[in-house]
Amino acid sequence: MSHWIIFPILLPALMAPILLMGARFDIRLARTLSIASAAALLAIAIRLLLAATDGAVLTYDLGNWPAPFGIVLVLDRLAALMLVLTAVLALLVLLFAIDGDDSRGRHFHALYQFQLMGINGAFLTGDFFNLFVFFEVLLIASYGLMVHGGGPARLKAGVQYVIINLVGSSLFLIAVAMIYSVAGTLNMADLARKVPQVAAGDQALLQMGGLLLLLVFAIKAALVPVHFWLPGTYARAPAPVAALFAIMTKVGAYCIIRLYILAFGAEAGAAAWLAAPWLLPAALGTLLLGAIGVLAARHLGQLAAFAVIASMGMLLATVALFTPASLAAALYYLLHSTLVGATLFLIADLVARRRPGHADALSIAPRFPHLALLAGAFLIAAIAMSGMPPLSGFIGKLLILDAARRHPTAIGFWALILGSSLLIIVGFGRAGSTLFWKSAGEPGSFPELPRRNALSYVAVGALLACSLLLTLFAGPLTGYLDATAVQVFDTGRYTDAVLLPIPPFLDGAAPP
Repeated sequence: MSHWIIFPILLPALMAPILLMGARFDIRLARTLSIASAAALLAIAIRLLLAATDGAVLTYDLGNWPAPFGIVLVLDRLAALMLVLTAVLALLVLLFAIDGDDSRGRHFHALYQFQLMGINGAFLTGDFFNLFVFFEVLLIASYGLMVHGGGPARLKAGVQYVIINLVGSSLFLIAVAMIYSVAGTLNMADLARKVPQVAAGDQALLQMGGLLLLLVFAIKAALVPVHFWLPGTYARAPAPVAALFAIMTKVGAYCIIRLYILAFGAEAGAAAWLAAPWLLPAALGTLLLGAIGVLAARHLGQLAAFAVIASMGMLLATVALFTPASLAAALYYLLHSTLVGATLFLIADLVARRRPGHADALSIAPRFPHLALLAGAFLIAAIAMSGMPPLSGFIGKLLILDAARRHPTAIGFWALILGSSLLIIVGFGRAGSTLFWKSAGEPGSFPELPRRNALSYVAVGALLACSLLLTLFAGPLTGYLDATAVQVFDTGRYTDAVLLPIPPFLDGAAPP
């Protein structure tokens, strides 16, 4: 048992109250501590990734109580990958935030750390009740971050965000209660063993609980028809918050991958592949709606939000094929879409700052400062997000199309992916030509800003560089992801690693 497994949760959990009580009146100290914590978190995540590379499933039993009786954290290739992605995104978004956005509210950095604690906990937890707890931690922090800086539009979007997530949390508890009533456990590994043994008379209750959980995770992942909260929320949130929220939808995707392969996968008996008939049509509908939204967007932030919705549809449609090859392709696309989606929100904010009176509206306006630099950044992000060669989006879509080649729905799957990609290309082309090319020919110009926002450009450039690295190292990365997908489908190894032999006195015998 490695104590390092708990550090991605423990570090932000300790740093948040330190920032809240000791640095809320000193923005420089808060920034220093927050950056140091984010950098340490990245180092820890990389160490855990290296520890999981050999294929071992590592566990941490809190209080030294064995699973399924105690709380257990589980680290495998998939969890380690998500920790590294979160840490990279958190550090780069924080660089953008400390260029001015964090000073608009007093508790930004403390809330940011609590958010990271909840996200990391969701990726590491080994049972569903604690998944609910970490969901609530990250959601409470996200409520505060969502309304950071104030404003009526932001407050309205925040209220909608709170309401939909409270509904999701209530459904989560109901679903967990239904599953526990028939399976007698909430530990993920133990549930994988108990689900095939559930009596025929209890199958309806079990499967209803499983489908309710799918609805909860679909809300988090913004799948049709419960996607409606995302465009307004992400488009109106502060730019660094919206960029960090790019990983929030992936928490929903991660939970779907974990639950519906581990507990409701091939060995689940009557409940095998419970999510498959529902997930694929919902994901393909999400992809189409997101592509239409990109085409119809009137603001750059709105366009980025609908691009995130489309990417979630693409990701979960691939997951819904439920094969190791499709999961490996989906994981590559997950990495790509998270980084590029976050970049688009940051670019939208930089454009809005430089066009007073026009903000990020897709309308022709006079030249604005740093137009050429932002146009170049937007071009790279647009090529990547729309899936055009040679960047990571193109490689991700090739992997997805190849993984779907032998599926019974391959023709329709290919047609919808390629058709939606065309709509997204047209949408990004329209936005770029209006904001940058046509505006460059307009008479007059906006004045230079008093600050040049150097750190903001560093953050955007680093995120774009990460996308380029996904392209350059696609070969070794896909090898790692192939092994990760195989490990996720090897449910026996997961359960054997988590459910260690139980001491006799816990199994009903008299204590020594």
